[in-house]
Amino acid sequence: RLNLNVIGYKSAENNPILTKNILKYINPKDLKEYGLIPEIIGRLPVVTYMEPLDKNTLFNILTEPKNALIKQYVKLFELDGIKLEFNKSALDFIVDKAVDYGLGARGLRSLCEEVLNDAMFNLPGSETKKLVVTKKYASEQIARINLKKLKAAS
Repeated sequence: RLNLNVIGYKSAENNPILTKNILKYINPKDLKEYGLIPEIIGRLPVVTYMEPLDKNTLFNILTEPKNALIKQYVKLFELDGIKLEFNKSALDFIVDKAVDYGLGARGLRSLCEEVLNDAMFNLPGSETKKLVVTKKYASEQIARINLKKLKAAS
């Protein structure tokens, strides 16, 4: 049971408690009631929570930064003389799977790895010099894996 008492000058009438984000209100007393020993709680100077990443944020993580996953894979394939391209629909599919299974940003790497694993080993010795990752290709590759196992690993 979560302690929902408001401390300080602000009363509960002015700041209604939102049950959607109930973890926002967690405090050390709640952790003790949950079962953590006081010695551990005393060593945690700040107790906080994080909200899950949304699709837009995950898409940006996948494509925007200087060392984004997609840019890393493009460079990796380029070293073998293969031009790698991603359709937007394939990227959206990867992001949707990460959201559906609650994998977060770390799960994006696992999903991209599963999509490109076969191509990384088979294409360098072949005649193919270009790979376009489509939604169909990504869904076929991801369909072969057990996403529940992937979720447990993240």
